[in-house]
Amino acid sequence: MSESQSDFLPFHCSWFEDDEINEVVDTLKSGWLTTGPKTRRFEEDFREYTGCGYAVAVSSCTAALHLAFATQPFERGDEVITSPMTFPATVNPVLHLGMKPVFVDIESGTLNLDPEKIEEKITPRTRFLLPVHFAGHACDLDRLQDIADRHQLTIIEDGAHAMGAGYRGKKIGGHGHPVAFSFYANKNITTGEGGMLTLPDAEMEEEARVLRLQGISKDAWKRYSKEGFAHYELQTPGYKYNMADLNAALGIHQLKKAERFQEIRVRYAEMYSKAFAGMDAVETPEVRHYADPAWHIYVLALNLDALSISRDEFLNAMQDRGIGMAVHYRALHLQPYFKNHHDYSLDDLPLASSYSDRIVSLPLYPRMSEADVQRVINTVCTVLKQHRR
Repeated sequence: MSESQSDFLPFHCSWFEDDEINEVVDTLKSGWLTTGPKTRRFEEDFREYTGCGYAVAVSSCTAALHLAFATQPFERGDEVITSPMTFPATVNPVLHLGMKPVFVDIESGTLNLDPEKIEEKITPRTRFLLPVHFAGHACDLDRLQDIADRHQLTIIEDGAHAMGAGYRGKKIGGHGHPVAFSFYANKNITTGEGGMLTLPDAEMEEEARVLRLQGISKDAWKRYSKEGFAHYELQTPGYKYNMADLNAALGIHQLKKAERFQEIRVRYAEMYSKAFAGMDAVETPEVRHYADPAWHIYVLALNLDALSISRDEFLNAMQDRGIGMAVHYRALHLQPYFKNHHDYSLDDLPLASSYSDRIVSLPLYPRMSEADVQRVINTVCTVLKQHRR
């Protein structure tokens, strides 16, 4: 019997308090809604938090990835090695820029790009490595850097899940590569819609800022400031990728809570892992010694050989019992576009293909209580017990 709507635990729910609300109200009262001083403040706060060289606030993580590639030399037809276990936003900028995504299989446990399998996919057209920090678990950046150095490749990191994640004691964003972050509604901190591009040098930052707002030389808030009117100059065809102060107003205070939110995520992830450890019907996420995961999502892999139901039937059983669920992800090489246009098959990337049919994402967010987490655990155990072979 289905749970009532009031008893339903959603997959995600953001956490806002009076400081975010008051900052948004202050923005509305100021009369300045678009890119302005609060966006700059958020950028500087984020730069300090991650330890990056420069931070450019944008309208989405997709926009950040697009700008990251646009600040690098490349030609149409160049190849970008990346993971298939990700959202389409990872590869859409690659396709829009006329380059070719080349998928490499993932490693078990973390579901990150497998460094052992990269070099066999490198060709004379390979220009970029695009690792995805899946679920907020950092990829092995040292091994990727070694490959990039030997083959003269540029690394651009997809950090959509990695806000707050660490690699060898340093925050993602501070390792000398362009990194794209997401502040979408369900991310570890949110601006409603928005993203951030972190960059290692000033030249790339200046180019990203120009491209971010139509390719013109002056932000609007500079043109109309008390310092005097200044005409803009079109330097290059750009994009409409700027973040608004309304969004940055949320981000300023969400960022202040990032460590508190992170502590809660870590505690809840540990509750999940402890509860499911040793169960032969599921596989829990692994944490490698070099990583401090952001725990953006908690992904269980089902052992379907031990169960009498499919992954989708498991999802339906959980939701029928009042637990919001999700799937991250159905691998990209199995999506119609890549099957039809790039001739991928199940056998090409066996681990990604296998996980695609077995993984489920459990609710994991700071507004949950420990009682909510325990309820999820109990429900998972009940469904598994009822459907064992």
